[in-house]
Amino acid sequence: MSGLAVVVAPDSFKGSAGAAAVAAALARGWRSARPDDVLTELPLADGGEGTLDALEAALPGCVRHHLEVPGPDGRPVGASWIVLPDGTAVAELASASGLGLLSEPLPYDAHTRGLGRVLAAALDAGATRLVVGLGGSASTDGGAGVLVELGARLLDSLGEPVRDGAHGLVEAARIDLTGLRPLPEGGVVAWTDVTAPLFGATGAAAVFGPQKGAGPDDVLALDRSLRAFADLVDVDPGTPGAGAAGGTGFGLLVWGASLVSGAAAVSEAVGLDRLVAGADLVVTGEGRFDAQTAGGKLVSWVASSARAHEVPVALVAGQVQAGTEGFVDVVSTSDLAGGAAASQAEPERWLEAAGARLAEQAGRGDAGDRAAR
Repeated sequence: MSGLAVVVAPDSFKGSAGAAAVAAALARGWRSARPDDVLTELPLADGGEGTLDALEAALPGCVRHHLEVPGPDGRPVGASWIVLPDGTAVAELASASGLGLLSEPLPYDAHTRGLGRVLAAALDAGATRLVVGLGGSASTDGGAGVLVELGARLLDSLGEPVRDGAHGLVEAARIDLTGLRPLPEGGVVAWTDVTAPLFGATGAAAVFGPQKGAGPDDVLALDRSLRAFADLVDVDPGTPGAGAAGGTGFGLLVWGASLVSGAAAVSEAVGLDRLVAGADLVVTGEGRFDAQTAGGKLVSWVASSARAHEVPVALVAGQVQAGTEGFVDVVSTSDLAGGAAASQAEPERWLEAAGARLAEQAGRGDAGDRAAR
């Protein structure tokens, strides 16, 4: 069997390799085993890290702007935003206020002022519509930092500005929105990778706080901070996605933004359905395939698109920690490398090996036969 049309559409392997590098490595491995197949590399993102890169790779004509902003710990970091061919400005929280910008987690002090500075710059440049990719945040500040940079004032009982980060949410007695910048004419849409509410058992602190250095007592304290912040405004904290990016989804709701699935939005923007419809096989992947994947993560969206077009879909993941029903093939780079540490130390090597493994199994008639049907 020869001449399969294969779409390689992975997310990033967070902490190891960006989506473009993942797609390229998988494609190299596949071509080493089946050089006659036609591969389309389509690196993707769901609003988190790599969103700007994925859009730039798929949409010729994007223009990137660079600036320096305060990172999640206040130190200056380089951030960027892009303008799509249709004029929409797109910002990405991870590049301005992301966890990867910290040398160590700061569960109480990290903030989102950097993202707010990026949004303000896009507005100053004349953006008439804004898209904000949420994901990979360092903070649990409810998006307060974003609002402050856009002109809001979070004040204590004496009328003084509160500290940045979650600490300030507890200190705040009121929020003054009179100076908040108006939404651009075309509105603001936030792309989220989760449907979590702001607080509670499935909220921002409980689910994502531990990833940001919060212990059990810290999670409780952060949750109380978010509840206190929600009491200051007339916005529903239970809105799906309000808990995205440490509650930044909620802060953007306060501004007047709408929240949508990042995986769905990015997939639509880059034409995923069109490419999948013409494929014999789709290969997707992420660093850790677990129970959260089904809750709006990119891999679940790619798989759903493939199945809707009756195209088989294969999975590559660093670690597989959930059931993989519905995939015609599954390869773990940790299994190939003999452990997660080895896989993460040389991600592209083991991604190439994974691509070759999938191609070999297709050549033996496993996934390949199913792809031909």
